[in-house]
Amino acid sequence: MTPPAKKIEDKNAVILSGVWRAPRQTESKDPDESRCASAVRTILPRHSVSFVLAFALACFSVVVQLRAQTQPAPVPANPPDSSQPAPPPGKVLFSRSLDTDSATQPAGSQQPSTPNPTSPAQFDSLAVTDAERDALTFTAYDLDVHLTPASAGISVRAGLTVRNDSAAPLTRIILQISSSLHWEALSARSFNSSTTPLPFAVQLIDTDADHTGRMSEAVVTLPQPLAPGMSLSLTALYSGDIPPSAERLERIGAPGDQALSADWDSIAATNPYGQTGGTALRGFGNVLWFPVSAPPIYLGDGAKLFQSVGRARLRQSAATVRLRLAVEYTGDPPDAAFFCGRRQPLTAISDNANLPVAESPGIATALFDSQPLGFRPLSLFVTDRPPNLAGTPDNPSLIAAVTSHYDALHAYSAAAVLVEPLLTDWLGPQPLTSLNLLDHPGQPFEDDALLVLPLRSAEPVTLAPSLAHSLTHLWLRSSHPWIDEGLAQFLGLLWTERSSGRAAALAELQDAARSLALIEPEDPDSVGCPIHDSSIRGPRRAVAARWGGIVMGGVEPGKSPECAAAPSASPAGDSLADATSEIFYRTKAAAVWWMLRSIVGDGALKQALQAYRKDPQLDRDPAGLQRTLENSSHKDLAWFFDDWVYRDRGLPDLSIVNVTPSRLISRAGQPTGWLVAVEVRNDGYAAAEVPITVSSAATSDTQRLRIPGRSSASTRFVFAGTPEQVEVNDGGVPETQTSLHTRQLVLPGL
Repeated sequence: MTPPAKKIEDKNAVILSGVWRAPRQTESKDPDESRCASAVRTILPRHSVSFVLAFALACFSVVVQLRAQTQPAPVPANPPDSSQPAPPPGKVLFSRSLDTDSATQPAGSQQPSTPNPTSPAQFDSLAVTDAERDALTFTAYDLDVHLTPASAGISVRAGLTVRNDSAAPLTRIILQISSSLHWEALSARSFNSSTTPLPFAVQLIDTDADHTGRMSEAVVTLPQPLAPGMSLSLTALYSGDIPPSAERLERIGAPGDQALSADWDSIAATNPYGQTGGTALRGFGNVLWFPVSAPPIYLGDGAKLFQSVGRARLRQSAATVRLRLAVEYTGDPPDAAFFCGRRQPLTAISDNANLPVAESPGIATALFDSQPLGFRPLSLFVTDRPPNLAGTPDNPSLIAAVTSHYDALHAYSAAAVLVEPLLTDWLGPQPLTSLNLLDHPGQPFEDDALLVLPLRSAEPVTLAPSLAHSLTHLWLRSSHPWIDEGLAQFLGLLWTERSSGRAAALAELQDAARSLALIEPEDPDSVGCPIHDSSIRGPRRAVAARWGGIVMGGVEPGKSPECAAAPSASPAGDSLADATSEIFYRTKAAAVWWMLRSIVGDGALKQALQAYRKDPQLDRDPAGLQRTLENSSHKDLAWFFDDWVYRDRGLPDLSIVNVTPSRLISRAGQPTGWLVAVEVRNDGYAAAEVPITVSSAATSDTQRLRIPGRSSASTRFVFAGTPEQVEVNDGGVPETQTSLHTRQLVLPGL
């Protein structure tokens, strides 16, 4: 396929989470564009960089003018079969087979970064398809990594186990690393530990999954086809360097310094700002420091880059990862390494103890035992100084911060004191671990209990909302993203409610729900089918058309092959339990937690969360949380989990159909109040349980009503006063349109 254009005509037209912004313009007269702009402004302070960038690029795609990066390739004399997808542009750098004289390419030698000038460059003569790139699932990483920070160098021996998850046998497999790294050797490992060298060819492929904007792709020929469902063990040797690079962002018009603030991955002895050790590698979507296999993806192609990152995390979540790390140093040794959010101290061995400390070279090592990866990035950080502990009187080591900005620690401790009572009330008295803060310039990065960000002193009340989110990961951990991240978002809402009132929390929830409504399908049964002009309009269509599908192969039950092959309207259609996009496993999940709280009550939800936290077996059961909540609340929640967690039924679409007030007369003929009948229609597909309130100037009465999808329901109030208004939904249940419905009453006889 031809890669999307990467050059942007107007640099100021791109929005990247506040890194650089569009110039002030007059408000669009198009209401859909205004809604889109409002949604972006709303989500900007509350969502991660990846989500805001994805949403902005998709929603404002109609105003971003793109220019092709390269000229179209000349049409060959014998054009290929049009039924086959066109491969992305690439150049074969070299090819190695079993007949290659190993003496000509010694181990550790670097491959040329450009083709031999005497050999004519070919336009992807390897003809790799995206189906081949998407066929492999990595089930194990066993990494031996040697870092040379002084030269940004890295050399790796990677033991890999891959499984063919496609429907066809594979005669070759595709492996990819950053374009700044070089493949050296690949071999297959058998059960008796013998190895068989594998022939392979390498080409450079454009992709924004790596900060350089390209990846080095090895096309490996197998001695025999790898059948569907079968696994293969490999050993890969590669090396190179990972200096700072922001090529992919600069190509779409980002100013250099601001691009480096977003793409800050590199290997270095100290970072440019002197805050912590400089080795910082976030993994797929930022820098390909370990082998992957994925189709090329681009920042200019809506949210597909971030969607692909989410899919890769979910697909590899069951993989086991192991790391043996060695770091060269001169002078003071590095202190610790963080791998996939886990910390291990580095053990230093000096090469020459007789030299002064400042001149003495050495090696520092750490071992991370094999553990399941989970829904997280394969990240690696090295710090050059021990952490400073901060916390609360009850948990004095709650925060471990690697920083030289010691004035910031007091502010974070004070913010933790504010937030801790909320966490202990809802989740239990003690955290399971400490929050690791790494002081690093650039945009923040979060991996469970690891938070990388520029540490600065601020008012504790300013830090408290984000700290409530981060500290939640210390109290409760889950392998399910919608629980792990959604619960952290929910605790942030609870903090807003506790500090600023319920109205402020509902306003925050409604603001977030606007972005969710833009991409949820109006008809979940049509997800995966072509988008028709009559079904999705305005910014919803702009987002949907560029968001892309997330079904990986096969035909969904009940859908034709033609429907399954078409791009889906959004990443919706997958259950919340399998969500790969932040807008679902954070934004929608937070709304789900808020609704569960309204249905079962605070006491039952607190009891369930604390029971869930104590029993790891519950997290291994996909229905463990539902059963725990049902036990604590004594309510049947199957209807809710079926529509909101296990399936994506979109959002409800409520309306007040009819309000009928009737005066109540006593036996003595005197008026005693009013009987108010309220009928509510749900034109959406997801069931909703919402509060319905009848009010007057002096009093109000509230009942809860469940309205199944595509149906109506009604309830009656006996109201002692004179009713003036009916309100349906208070903003706590997200809807496709508005989440607040009111009707003023006209009373008969008055």
